[in-house]
Amino acid sequence: MKKIIITGAAGLVGLNLLNSINCEKYNVIAIDKNKNNLRLAKKINPKIQTVCADLSVLDKFWGRYFENGFCVIQLQAQISDSEKIPYIKNNIKSVENIIKTCEENKIKNLIHISSSVVMSIAKDYYTNTKKIGEYLVKKSKIPHTILRPPLMYGCFDIKHLNFIVKKFEKSPIIIFPGKGDYIRQPLYVKNFIKILLKLIEKKPKNKIYSIIGKEQIYFIDLIKEIYKQNKQNKIFIKVPIPIFVFLLKIHNFFTNRKAFVVDQLKALTAGDIFAVDNWEKEFGIKYTSYKQGVKEMINSKNYILTNFMQK
Repeated sequence: MKKIIITGAAGLVGLNLLNSINCEKYNVIAIDKNKNNLRLAKKINPKIQTVCADLSVLDKFWGRYFENGFCVIQLQAQISDSEKIPYIKNNIKSVENIIKTCEENKIKNLIHISSSVVMSIAKDYYTNTKKIGEYLVKKSKIPHTILRPPLMYGCFDIKHLNFIVKKFEKSPIIIFPGKGDYIRQPLYVKNFIKILLKLIEKKPKNKIYSIIGKEQIYFIDLIKEIYKQNKQNKIFIKVPIPIFVFLLKIHNFFTNRKAFVVDQLKALTAGDIFAVDNWEKEFGIKYTSYKQGVKEMINSKNYILTNFMQK
């Protein structure tokens, strides 16, 4: 069988990919540094082989799994942290190490997941390091495809929309930054997975694709739609952004949790609106509307909780 190596396999995209990939056709190696999420990955798809490793450290231990690889799907990324070092390690150093390992093993198909933030006006650790990571892939000699997705949502989302929703799950009141009227162009993760599955078998042309959602939706309406379909009534209290930032810093200090940091808020309110490529035609994928995607997400979330998370 063709060997597929998926790095950063235990995140939002990785877990959904593992839930969809055909292990009768592919020998799948799932690499991640999060042991708990890898256990979940194994429950979702028992036929995969999991490898716990820190890709920011060049190591023959994980490098040997690239031998005779047919395709490498590079998903790992540092999305949130108040310090610079984790971004450098996970968005730059790990990319360098994977490129070197791919070159040594003569990999002919590298799919690199970049981000729409490389086109953003924002200037933060995440944006800057993702730009460098993408540049490293572009200048490499490995046949590759680069994808730039926007904010994604779907089952297994623990760092984006679902993080916010879960944070206020038991509260009737939600404190929201500003007016909430900053545009997002969200993408349903299952649309993205269909593209990845096609790219595995497609000869890479060293091209970049911006896989942007077709709808422009206010961020506050994204959150409201999830609560609406969950049949939860919430009161939204809008506070000035400087006050929200102050409250966020206090929260992070006392809880010692950095799942959502100030830089993310700045990027969220930067005002980016990205051009939409015709990726539906390019890959033969039909776009899923946000309303329909949220409905499917909630249904699949209940299924996952029943069949995997609680076992």
